[in-house]
Amino acid sequence: MANIIRIETLQGPEMDVYARLTENQLRNRLEPEKGIFIAQSTKVIRCALEGGCTPVSILTEPRYLDNQVSEIIGLCGDIPVYTAERNLLEQLTGYPLTRGILCAMRRPRLPGLEELCAGARRIAVLDGVADATNIGAIIRSAAALNMNGVVVTSASCDPLNRRAVRVSMGTVFQIPWTETESAPDGAAQPWMDRLHRLGFRICAMALR
Repeated sequence: MANIIRIETLQGPEMDVYARLTENQLRNRLEPEKGIFIAQSTKVIRCALEGGCTPVSILTEPRYLDNQVSEIIGLCGDIPVYTAERNLLEQLTGYPLTRGILCAMRRPRLPGLEELCAGARRIAVLDGVADATNIGAIIRSAAALNMNGVVVTSASCDPLNRRAVRVSMGTVFQIPWTETESAPDGAAQPWMDRLHRLGFRICAMALR
């Protein structure tokens, strides 16, 4: 059963993941198994749960507890559910939390490149896509175009960035994806050689 906790301030340590930690701190590159991401909206959170992600805590408005988020809360077990009034939550987002709910979740284990490509026929590679909105939109498009997977290089934005997750409308949890290293501009890209060895041909769809 959910543990409902009402909060009146964002200063408590339990609010760090929502109010103070940067995206890089949430990601926790030094200890990836402890990494966190933030999912917003019932649709996205449901997709994350169905994709095997583990919830850590929830933040929502009290008025949503008995309606649109109650089912999501029920799927999350006995994790803390923090409630705060709208004006307090606006301090986190800069706008009304119209989707009604935020959920801190453990980052999922990513497959290796070879594991992702096993049996795949078409994959999308995102190299140097630094804008979170673009990452989310491209992943959503890749899912719509029936790509078998997505490879995101280290020169790109994190697909589990809060905005990227929201723009992807949850498809980041529905299409297999992984990350790989990218070399500096002008250098040979190691991921290209790895994909060639796996039998893939690369079809460029960029401006250069």
